[in-house]
Amino acid sequence: MIRHALAGTLALAAAASAARAADDISASLKPGKPDIKSAGPLAFGPDGVLFIGDTRGAAIFAVDTGDRAQAKDKAPIKVGNLTQKVAARLGTDPQKVMINDVVVNPASGKAYLAVARGRGPEATPVILRVGPEGIVDELPLDNVRFARAELPNAPAPGADSRGTDQRSQSITDLAYVDGRVFVAGLSNEEFSSRLMAIPFPFSGPADAAGIEIYHGAHGRLETKSPVRTFVTYKIDNQPYLLAAYTCTPLVKVAVADLKPGSHVKGTTIAELGNRNRPLDMITYTKGGKDYLLLANSDRGVMKIPTADAGSAQPITAHVNGTKGIGYDTISKLKGVLQLDKLDDTHALILVRDDSGSLNLETVDLP
Repeated sequence: MIRHALAGTLALAAAASAARAADDISASLKPGKPDIKSAGPLAFGPDGVLFIGDTRGAAIFAVDTGDRAQAKDKAPIKVGNLTQKVAARLGTDPQKVMINDVVVNPASGKAYLAVARGRGPEATPVILRVGPEGIVDELPLDNVRFARAELPNAPAPGADSRGTDQRSQSITDLAYVDGRVFVAGLSNEEFSSRLMAIPFPFSGPADAAGIEIYHGAHGRLETKSPVRTFVTYKIDNQPYLLAAYTCTPLVKVAVADLKPGSHVKGTTIAELGNRNRPLDMITYTKGGKDYLLLANSDRGVMKIPTADAGSAQPITAHVNGTKGIGYDTISKLKGVLQLDKLDDTHALILVRDDSGSLNLETVDLP
């Protein structure tokens, strides 16, 4: 009797807590038309809220998708010739379509795409979604419930003295975890590579830290190279970010160190090979062990065990080739540009095939 009563009490408390959280989120989103200037990195939060990284606007938008249906079993998604279908949906030429990111709503299993219609600074941002039936649909942004968080100290728009548009890297990746939106990218500060933790609902200032790492392949400390992709992961029950940089150091950063105005030195735990750009990364569990799955521009898809992430010897000297935590290259996964977990055993990938076409495919987690 006592056990059943306690279980009932805990269940009611959990339901009440979830209801309060939903109320807080609902109250924080106001109807209107978000002034999104570009659609870059995406991430899902609670209750069907999609976070959109607007690099041109140097802001994060939280948008209510209305997609809250809980799918017990996620159906596979498969769409061939995706660029052509997106272009047809938007009424434009396939050459004027760029797909910047793909994420899966963990509740419904639908895929969401960040798309640029057109090229250059005048491109129109569009959010599309695709379900198991393969139909490409647009998420209307004319009248949605949303909130906006501005990123302070963003790089100025336009090319710098080296011809690089630093503003386009103001947001390189983002993720929502436990009431905070984590954002990687560049600032206009001396330690221009930074990581931020923004409370959500957007209610206060962000915790932002400049990040310094030792880049083994380059043999030097770096503060201006941005994180390209990252995941959140617990080491010894403490939250960390595991982040990959161009050329390709893998670094761990303690979330507790991300304090306003701080300069944080990440710990390089692997060098995964130079002349390479990491594209996207997820974590998953298989056979009782945790792994990273990292898609790369030139080094394929890597399966990286994380058991030694906490105890790995820091890399602090020049490295030729690879060093640190090892990996396996998944030879059957070629041309992967984006990936996200569909469920505990499957991933959704955006892949370029041998003909050059972009496809959405569902694959087994290796």
